[in-house]
Amino acid sequence: MPNHLANALSPYLRQHANNPVDWYPWGTEAHVKAIREQKPIFLSIGYSACHWCHVMAHESFEDPATAALLNAHFVCIKVDREERPDLDSLYMSAVTAMTGQGGWPMSVFLTPTLQPFYGGTYFPPIPAHGLPAFPELLTAIASAWEGRREEILQESAQLVEQLFKQSAQSQVQAAFDPSGLSAVTRSLLKSYDWQHGGWGAAPKFPQPMLIEFLLRRHLAGDALALAPALHQLHAMRRGGMYDLVGGGFARYSTDNAWRVPHFEKMLYDNAQLTGVYLHAWQLTCDPAFRQVVEACLGFIQRELTSPEGGFYSSLDADSGGREGQYYTWDLDEIRAELGKQAEIFESAYGITAQGNWEGRTVLQRQVEDAGLAAHFELTQEQVQERLADSHARLLAARSNRVRPATDDKILTAWNGLMLQSLAEAGAAFEDRGLLSLAARNADFLLSALCPQGSLRHTWRAGQAGREVFLEDYAALILGLLALYQADFNPRWFQQAEKLAAQMLERFSDSQGDFFDTPLDAETVLTRPKDLQDNATPSGNALAVQALLKLAAFSGSEQYRARAEASLNLVSGMASQYPSAFGAWLSAADFSLAKVKQVAIIEELSDPGTRALLARVRESYRPNLVLAVSAFPPAPGSPSLLADRPMQAGQPTAYVCEGFVCNLPVTQPEELARQL
Repeated sequence: MPNHLANALSPYLRQHANNPVDWYPWGTEAHVKAIREQKPIFLSIGYSACHWCHVMAHESFEDPATAALLNAHFVCIKVDREERPDLDSLYMSAVTAMTGQGGWPMSVFLTPTLQPFYGGTYFPPIPAHGLPAFPELLTAIASAWEGRREEILQESAQLVEQLFKQSAQSQVQAAFDPSGLSAVTRSLLKSYDWQHGGWGAAPKFPQPMLIEFLLRRHLAGDALALAPALHQLHAMRRGGMYDLVGGGFARYSTDNAWRVPHFEKMLYDNAQLTGVYLHAWQLTCDPAFRQVVEACLGFIQRELTSPEGGFYSSLDADSGGREGQYYTWDLDEIRAELGKQAEIFESAYGITAQGNWEGRTVLQRQVEDAGLAAHFELTQEQVQERLADSHARLLAARSNRVRPATDDKILTAWNGLMLQSLAEAGAAFEDRGLLSLAARNADFLLSALCPQGSLRHTWRAGQAGREVFLEDYAALILGLLALYQADFNPRWFQQAEKLAAQMLERFSDSQGDFFDTPLDAETVLTRPKDLQDNATPSGNALAVQALLKLAAFSGSEQYRARAEASLNLVSGMASQYPSAFGAWLSAADFSLAKVKQVAIIEELSDPGTRALLARVRESYRPNLVLAVSAFPPAPGSPSLLADRPMQAGQPTAYVCEGFVCNLPVTQPEELARQL
């Protein structure tokens, strides 16, 4: 008999619809039941690609005896953290305050009025790893609720008061300045792991926001900033966390050497990593970086693109009942698939009969092309061709395996991140196919996820959810601005400005920054405002980036003033804890830069226009905005195109910086000098 999750929008919730636990989705029905029966709430928060969420589900939520305990003493609520990031952020703060750490699955016990009083993450069915058995914990909490209820209510009220104070701590700090960003760069260099790449010890996360900041600081003139960024990008592209056969990145590495991943693949990781690899290629022209970008985008198109044009959320870590089974190999499989080419492949990846993980092999490059060419008496081009052919054969063979499950819900914020990288790659590679895919994605987001003109956070199987968050608005604005600068359709710019107006109206806080939820949203205990970046950029940081870019396009002081007010609230924290504020640091870099505004006047099809455009795009220029239009520009085009006629009937470029404009130019070489 299905529980109350059978009709949920989220695939993660639907996975639990046949549990013997009497699960409810978050909502009025469950809350009223808890108040009426005066039962505490057991709130379980997870997501579809979470390995330990599945483990706890199998061990506890599918167990009739454990389910009987839960059903007898608690009202049980299941939440998909990707569908409700506001609830996840709020109760994660509570769990972290109570235990000193957080993670998923998140297990939180609430009073009927939704105040947290006990929490943790994964609990095993028997005592293990210093954790109590879940059934014993349930019995103890039920007993405490009956015997010490007033004490629990008092302690939960104190915890909520602490959370209120934390959420109200936005105080104006000193403004960012160039010397402060240079100090952050030195701090990142000091803590960098030059042996393996990255920051910190295992588990190692890829940190694309910090890499992006370092690429920007290199362009700002910091001679030392580029080396760690490239070092980490090379360390990750050799494989392990990066899927050398099918493209795309797993969530993180379980070891220091980026060899053994946690095998789930998330859209947001691949969106951000595609972007930084693209920017590194634009800076260095290293073909290895372009290869990663193309393989990642191939993975997105092949495995995470819906028929409607949206991008799915993730692939599970597990397949066939085992974590990583889909992605790993043994020596016999490789020899059977590759035949005579197996020898060079085994040398390239150091493959042995023993494997490098649980008797199987996670592919990670051990010998580069030059070494293989010398050993096998081949050219490097021949080595590359043979390895590419081997990868294609293994990809075809892998397609016959049990594939990891897909979380096929579509999230606006994550799609906005992917749209930005996809549009930038399409422009940089001059790839019409990528630009067409990006435009199709934007069309889908602006229709299916904007029913009656109201933006929503999630969509699945023809149905949009009810909620929307700051990150949805900000990420989509950035994606649309990137797409406008790729194909120069003024519709994208018009929609970005429309969304920005709604974002300012619905999310602004009088302190100068933004709430994560809109004015008319459900408020649970407090209206959340998460300033720190996590695996995805903070919604506030994305909003600042979007407003700064719109200000550069339009000259609007309102946009720039709001962005700078937000930046001033985090400068001290960002300088002290840069790994938690990477997207903010890139926003600060843009704010302090002499942003160039480039307008090119003439039809995009004109060869002269294309020649001017090629000069703008020949390198990575993060602190530049670009508009192109025939004369006169179409209604709704960026204002930097206004009153700019062609010179001598030729395609003409106008370059402004700050409040100063250069003379218009018609020759690519003259434009290059101004840039």
